[in-house]
Amino acid sequence: MLAISLYFVLDLGQFLTLDYAQSRLAEIQNFRDQNFALTAFVYFVAYVTIAALSIPGAVIITLLGGAIFGLLWGTILVSFASSIGATLAFLVARLLLKDWVQSRFGEYLAPINKGIERDGNFYLFSIRMVPLFPFFMVNLLMGLTPIRTISFYLVSQAGMLLGTAVYVNAGSELSRITSLSGLVSGSVIFSFVLLGLFPLIGKILVNAVQRNKIMKRFTRPKRFDANVVVIGAGSAGLVASLIVAGAKANVILIEKHKMGGDCLNTGCVPSKSLLRSGKIMSYIRRAEEFGIDNASADVNFVAVMERVQKVIATIEPHDSVERFTSLGVECVSGDARIESPYAVTVEGRRITTRSIILATGARPFVPDISGLDQVDYLTSDTIWSLRELPPRLLVVGGGPIGCELAQAFHNLGSVVTQVDMASVLLPKEDPEVSELLMSKFREDGINLLTDHRLVSFGNTGGASYMEAEHQGSTVRVEFDQVLLAIGRKPNVEGFGLEELQMPLTPQGSVQINDAMQTAYPNIYACGDVAGPYQFTHMASFQAWFAALNALLGGLWRSRARYNAVPWATFTDPEVARVGLSETEAQAQGIAFEITRYALDQHDRSLTDGEAHGFIKVLTVPGKDRILGVTIVGYHAGELIGEFVFAMTHGMGLKKIAAVTHIYPTLLEGNKFAANAWRSARLPEKYFPLMEKYFRWQRRS
Repeated sequence: MLAISLYFVLDLGQFLTLDYAQSRLAEIQNFRDQNFALTAFVYFVAYVTIAALSIPGAVIITLLGGAIFGLLWGTILVSFASSIGATLAFLVARLLLKDWVQSRFGEYLAPINKGIERDGNFYLFSIRMVPLFPFFMVNLLMGLTPIRTISFYLVSQAGMLLGTAVYVNAGSELSRITSLSGLVSGSVIFSFVLLGLFPLIGKILVNAVQRNKIMKRFTRPKRFDANVVVIGAGSAGLVASLIVAGAKANVILIEKHKMGGDCLNTGCVPSKSLLRSGKIMSYIRRAEEFGIDNASADVNFVAVMERVQKVIATIEPHDSVERFTSLGVECVSGDARIESPYAVTVEGRRITTRSIILATGARPFVPDISGLDQVDYLTSDTIWSLRELPPRLLVVGGGPIGCELAQAFHNLGSVVTQVDMASVLLPKEDPEVSELLMSKFREDGINLLTDHRLVSFGNTGGASYMEAEHQGSTVRVEFDQVLLAIGRKPNVEGFGLEELQMPLTPQGSVQINDAMQTAYPNIYACGDVAGPYQFTHMASFQAWFAALNALLGGLWRSRARYNAVPWATFTDPEVARVGLSETEAQAQGIAFEITRYALDQHDRSLTDGEAHGFIKVLTVPGKDRILGVTIVGYHAGELIGEFVFAMTHGMGLKKIAAVTHIYPTLLEGNKFAANAWRSARLPEKYFPLMEKYFRWQRRS
C-alpha cells in the first residue's frame, strides 16, 4: 500500500509515458553500451516491481526493453520479468483476499472454482493471448481462484510470449512511434483475439472428437421410435417422463417391477406410515402428561402392516400406468437393456431413441459379513412383508433409515438394539444433534451400541446372534430379527452399462456432469443411480434437468445448482437441515455466525407437549444471508421449508423476521430465530443516548 501510495503521491507515472521514454532513450542506450549487465539487472528489477504492484505502464516499459536491448534480449528479459511480476501480484491477491472472497462468496464461486480446477490452464492461456484483457487485472483475479501457483507462472510465461515479442519488436522503433494507440494495428489485435480463442476452440473440438470417438462405434438410426427412453419408474423416472410428455415429445417409460419405485413401495410412504402408528402408540404411553388416566392399547401388528399397504394402495393411482398413459407416456413393463446409446431392448422389442435417461434407483447395501447367510436378515425393501412383531429386533446402521425404523419398532413394542461402527447416530449431522437424538433413544429404552464393528453373525440351536468388536472386546447380541440399514447401492448392473463401459464414481453411482449428462452425450442419469443425494425430492429435482437436456439434444444445457438441498430424518424429535452444518462449515474453512433459538419456551410446542429441540442458523458474518439451518424438534421437516424458500431465492433472516406468522403456530419459531439474529445486533452503544433523549422528551 505504501509503494502504491508513493507512486501516486510522487507522480511516478510521469516516468512511464511515451514522451519521457523517447526523451531519455539515447541516454539510456549510451549507459547500456558501457554497463550492459547492470542495465539489464536494473531494468529487470524495475519491471518485476511494476508488475508485482499492478502499476499501469507495462506497454511503455516493454517498448523500452525492445529499444534498449533489441528483439532477442528484450524478449528474454521482458518475458521472465513480466511472468515473475505477474506471479508476485497473483500471490499478493491470494494472500490478502482469497480467503475472504471465498468465505463470503464461496457458494456463488463454486462453479467457477470447479471450472478453474478442471480447465483453469486453458482459460488462463486464452486470456494471456488476448491483449484486450488488462494483464494486471488477470493477475489479481486469478489469485482469488484455486489455480496452482506453478501452473499460473508457466501458463503466463507461455501465453504472453507472442505478445511480448510483438511489443518488444515494436519497441525497436521507439524513437519513431508517435502514439500508443497506433502501435499495433486492428488486424494484429484481431489476430491476437483469434489466437487467444484457439485453446478454447481447440478444447471444444477435442471434446467433440472424444464424443464422436465414443459414439462412432454405434450406428445412428435414420429414424427414431422415441425422443426419450426413460429406464426406471421411481421418482426420477416418473418426473422425467412427465416433463418430456408435457413438451409433446414421444417418451417411453420402462419399469421392470412396480411403478412408483422405492419411495412408494418400500421407502418414504411405507416408512412414514409405520412411523405414524408408532407415534400414536407413544402418545398413548404418554397419556398422563395430557391429563388422561388409565389409557392403554395393544398393538395389532398385522393391522399396522395392513394399514401401511392401504396407504400405498391409496397413493398408487398417482403413479399408475393408467395415469401416465393418459398423460402421454408410453409405459412398458419388463427388463430394459441398453444395446447402444441409440437403442434399448425390452421383452424382445427394440426401441430406437434420440436420448436415454437412467433412473434405475438404488437398493439396500448388504455387507459381506461372516455368517450373514445363516440368519434371515431384513432390509428396508423386505421388512414390509413382516406380519409378526419381532420380540427382539437388531437394527444395524445409525443413519436415517436405521434410526427411523429402530424408533418405530420400539414404539410398537419390540425390544430394539441398534448397532453402528460410528461413535454417534446420524454422523453427518452436528455432534449436538446426534447427542440429543441418542439421549432420546436411550431415555425411551433403545439399546444403543455405537462404536461397534460388526464381526460375524451366527445361529446356534435356532437362536440368532451378532458379534461385534468394541474397544478390543467382543460383544454378543441375540435377536429374533435383524434389519440391515447401512446404506444403499446404486443400480448400475444388468442392463448394459458394463458393456458400454460407463464411467462410475468411487461411490458406485453413474458419473454425470451438472447437466445430468454421462460420458455418452445422449445418455443422462438422475436420482439415486446418479447421486450424490439419495432423496426423493432431489431425484425429482435432477429429473427436470435430465429431461430438459435430453430434449434439447445438446443445443443448450440447463445446469443444476445444489445451493439449497434440504432433508429430514423423521425420528422423534425430527431432524431437518438445509445448507451447511456447523461441522461442515468449520471443515471447509467458511466463516460464519450462529443464531440459536431453543424451542423449550416456544408457546405452541409447550401446548402440544413437545417443547424440546432448537433452531440453529448459520449466517455470513455481519450479514443476514443464510449459509445453513439445522432444526431439531417437533415437525422440524415442516419448519425447514421456510428457510429452504429463503435460501433458494436469496432472502435473508430480515425477510423472515418481517413476515407475520399466525399465533400460536410452530412456524413462529422461524420468526423468533430471525428476531434473535436481529436482537443480537441491536446498537446497544446508543442505548444510553436514546434513554437520555426519551427522558428529555417526557420533561419537555
